[in-house]
Amino acid sequence: MGSYDLLASAASFLLIYFLHRRSKNRGFNSLPLPPGPKGWPIIGNLLDMPPKFEWMKYHEWCKEYDSDIIYLNIAGLSVIVLDTPEATTELLERRSSIYSDRPRLPMINELMGWDFNFGFMGYGERWRSQRRLMHQIFHPTAARSFRPHSLKAAHGLLRRFLEKSDDVLGNLRHMAGETIISIAYGLHVLPENDPYIATAEAAVHPLVAAGVPGAFLVDSFPFLKHVPEWFPGAGFQRKAREWRKLALNMLEKPYKAAMAAVESGSYTPSFVSYSHSRVNEHEDLAWQELLIKSTAGTMYAAGSDTTVSAIASCVLGLLQHSDVLKRAQEEIDSVVAYGELPTFDDEENLPLITAICMETLRWRDVVPIAVPHLLTVDDIYKGYRLPKGSLIVPNGWAMLHNEEVYPEPFEFKPDRFLKDGKLNKDVKDPSHAIFGFGRRICPGRYMAFSAVWITIASLIAAFDITKAVDENGNVIDPDPEYLSGLVIMPKPYKCSIKPRSKKHEEAIKATLDQSYDWV
Repeated sequence: MGSYDLLASAASFLLIYFLHRRSKNRGFNSLPLPPGPKGWPIIGNLLDMPPKFEWMKYHEWCKEYDSDIIYLNIAGLSVIVLDTPEATTELLERRSSIYSDRPRLPMINELMGWDFNFGFMGYGERWRSQRRLMHQIFHPTAARSFRPHSLKAAHGLLRRFLEKSDDVLGNLRHMAGETIISIAYGLHVLPENDPYIATAEAAVHPLVAAGVPGAFLVDSFPFLKHVPEWFPGAGFQRKAREWRKLALNMLEKPYKAAMAAVESGSYTPSFVSYSHSRVNEHEDLAWQELLIKSTAGTMYAAGSDTTVSAIASCVLGLLQHSDVLKRAQEEIDSVVAYGELPTFDDEENLPLITAICMETLRWRDVVPIAVPHLLTVDDIYKGYRLPKGSLIVPNGWAMLHNEEVYPEPFEFKPDRFLKDGKLNKDVKDPSHAIFGFGRRICPGRYMAFSAVWITIASLIAAFDITKAVDENGNVIDPDPEYLSGLVIMPKPYKCSIKPRSKKHEEAIKATLDQSYDWV
C-alpha cells in the first residue's frame, strides 16, 4: 500500500470515528436530565438552594417529582441527588469506577489547606495509598486493638460528668478529642484546656461549615480563588487564610509530639507508631512519612464532631424515652455485677445497648448527606443522562428516614432492631447509609462504632439520665434543635446526669487508677 493509500485510509478511519462519536454524543444529549426544579438563566437553581438542612429539601423535591434522583444546576455546577439505597447501590457501588472521584473543592482543598485529607482528595494514587494505610490498621480485626483507647476515654467522660454534670457537649467534646488523639497519636490529653484538643477543634469547626455544597461561591467558580483578599466580596479569602493556619497547626503539632515519643521509645501504641513500624526502608521515606502524617490528621477531622453528635443525640433520645433507659440499665445489671462498669467483652450479651447505638445513628444521622462524589464520565441511569463532572450527592438522611424501611422514622425506637431479645437481622442495618458509600465508605467505621458503643454503654450503666429542673421545680424539656452543617450538632441543652448509686460512683472514681492493656 502506497503512502497516499495509507493516508486516505487513516483519514477515512478518523472521519468514521468522529462521526460515530458525534452521533453517540447527539444520542446522549437527546436524553433528558433527571427531573428537578426549573432554574433561572446563568444562576440555575442557586436561589432555590435552602440555607440549611438542605437534605430535607432534596427529599421534598424527590417526592414532588416522584423520582429517586433529581438534577440541580447551581450556577453552572451540575448536582445530582440520590434519594434511595437502590440508586446509590447502582451508581456508587456497581459503577464505583466512575463515581469515586471527589469534586475539586477549591475552598477546602486549595484555599483552606485541607488537601492532606484523603476524604476530600481526588481518586488517584495518593488517595489509594492513604486509604490502604488506614485500612491496614483499622480493618475489623485490627481495629479491636484500639479498644483500650476508647475504653479509657469513656471512663474519663464518666469522671468528668461526676465533676461537671451540666456541661454535656463540653464533656463529650473532650472525650471525643481524647479518643481520636489517643488512637491517632498515642498522646495523653490534659483533663482541662488540652492544647491538642483545642488545636484540632479550632481547625475542624470551619471545615464543617465549608463542607456544605454551595456554602462558598468559589466552589462553583474556581477562578475566584485568584481574587485578592482586598477585593469587594472576597471575604472568603481572609477566612481561608486564617483557617489554613489552623489546619496546618492541627496537622503538624500532634504529629511532632507523637514522633518525639516514638523516637524516645516511651510511647502508647497508636496509628502513628504502628504505621512507622511498618515503614519500608527501601522506599521513599519522606513520602511514607507524609502519608502517615496526612492520614493521622484526617482521622481527627472525621471522628471528632461525629462522635460528639452521636452521643449527644443518644442522650436526647434517652431523655425522651426513660423506659428505654431503664430497660437498658436492667440489661446491663443482668450481665455486669451491680455497680461495675461494662467492657467490650460484654457486647454480645447487651443487644439492647447495640440497638440503642444503631437507632441513634439512624434517628439523628450525624452526616445527613455524604461528601459529594464526582462523576468522571457521561453516564445513563433510568433513561436520564448524567453529565460528566456532576456532583453526586447521596441523601443518607432520606434513606434512614424511609417509613417503608423504618416505620415511624422520626421516633427514637431502638426496639425496631430487636426481636425475641436479640438483634433482628431482618431490619436493614443503618450502616448502609451512615458511613458513606462505595469506595468512599469510611475506613474507620468499625473503630467509630466501637467508640460510640462503649461510651453509650458506660453512660447508661453508671448514670441516671433525667430532664433537668429549674429553680422553681419546673421540668426543663431539652430543645432538640440542631445546627445544620456537614455534621449536624444539637444545640447545647440541660439535663440531670447523676450516679445511679454510691457503688457506681466509687466504680467511676476507681477508673482513674485503672491500667489498660495496650496491644
